[in-house]
Amino acid sequence: MKLIVFDVDGTLVDSQHLIVAAQGMAFAEHGLTAPSRTESLSVVGLSLPQAFRRLVGEDGPIEGLSESYKRAFNILRLDPNYEEPLFPGIGDLLTRLHARDDVQLGIATGKARRGVDRLIDTHGWKGWFATTQSADDAPSKPDPAMLLQAMTDTGSEPGATVMIGDTTYDMAMAVSAGVAAVGVGWGYHPVGALFGAGASIVVDTADDLGALFTGTLRDPTAATA
Repeated sequence: MKLIVFDVDGTLVDSQHLIVAAQGMAFAEHGLTAPSRTESLSVVGLSLPQAFRRLVGEDGPIEGLSESYKRAFNILRLDPNYEEPLFPGIGDLLTRLHARDDVQLGIATGKARRGVDRLIDTHGWKGWFATTQSADDAPSKPDPAMLLQAMTDTGSEPGATVMIGDTTYDMAMAVSAGVAAVGVGWGYHPVGALFGAGASIVVDTADDLGALFTGTLRDPTAATA
C-alpha cells in the first residue's frame, strides 16, 4: 500500500488570485504596502503566522495580519471572480487513484482545517483521504510533523510514502520526513527551486503525475523551468 500525500494550494487548486487579493486587503487594513504578486506567492504553503513573518519581519503585526487575512479570504471566496478551480486533470487523477486498492490518499496543507473540509465537500471527496493534515493540526511546513502524523494515521512507512507539492516547503518537509518528494511544475515556486529543496522529479501535468504512479511516464526527467 502506497500513501500519496497532496499539498492543496498550487497543487490541487489554483487559488493564487484569491490569496493575493486577500493579502492585499489585509495589508491595507493595517496601513501597509501590499507585497508583490511574486512575494505573495512565495509564502504559499506556510501557515499564516509564518507567512506574514516572512513578509513583514518579526516586528510586524503578524497576528493582526493573520486575522485580517482570514476575514478577507472568507469574504472573497464568495465572490465568483475569485474561484479556486482545480488544476487541469486533477479531478480525474484523484478519481483514478481513489479507485485503486493499493493506494491511500492524504492531504498536508497550510490551509486551516475549515478550508480543507470545504474543499473536500465542494468536490465530493468525502472519505477519499485516509489522512488530512492542516495548519490547525501541526507546525508549519517545512517541519515534517504533518507527514509523520499522516504516516502514523495510515500505518505507512517512509519508503512507501510520497509527498506531492508545488513549493520548496513541500519538498523540504518530505526530505525531513524521509519520504519521496515529487514536485509539480504548474504551481507557485520555480522548478529549479523545487529541485534545490530536494525534489527527485518535477512533473509538468496531472497526466504525467498519474503516469508516474503507474510506471508509464515516458520521460522520467525534470520539467523545464
